[in-house]
Amino acid sequence: MAGAKQKPPGRIRIVGGSRRGHRLKVPREGSVRPTSERVREALFDILGPVDGLTVLDLFAGSGALGLEALSRGAAHCTFVEADNGVARTLGENIDTLGLSDRSEVLVMPYARALARLGFRGEAYHLLFVDPPYTMLPEVELALRPALPALLRPGGVIVIEGPPTLELDAGLEVVFRRRYGSTVVTIVKEGAGRR
Repeated sequence: MAGAKQKPPGRIRIVGGSRRGHRLKVPREGSVRPTSERVREALFDILGPVDGLTVLDLFAGSGALGLEALSRGAAHCTFVEADNGVARTLGENIDTLGLSDRSEVLVMPYARALARLGFRGEAYHLLFVDPPYTMLPEVELALRPALPALLRPGGVIVIEGPPTLELDAGLEVVFRRRYGSTVVTIVKEGAGRR
């Protein structure tokens, strides 16, 4: 994983749970920057058990984060991906892992997806936010007003960004650590809004 644009690997692996070791395709098109296996493993160690949780992977790309959560027992994941080609690869990854029955893919821009999910009354336990880094300030502003309806009580948001930005989505930071050129920040609903 890196903040600078680089050619992604052709495949990455699921690192834990029932699909451990299964490989995921990584789209070559677009600015897909999958979360590395090392960072995903550390992240899920910090998050702890995700059994039965509902997950929103807001900038899904290859689906690595949401699929890792499903492999580890999450009940359902909604994946949002704006790029049609990337979404096709994401769909192939979901099918290959046999997780179609616990997955939904929304092929649309994130802002439209937030509006649709809000209209449907969807709320999640775990939200992954890993957009292109240049979009992060804009995404945080769009996300803040949506959070009261989008995030369940005690829900957690995982934000990936560059070291130069400290984002919190208006919630209290419960974890922040740098991994190479990426900073992973975890904020929690109910830990205190700012």
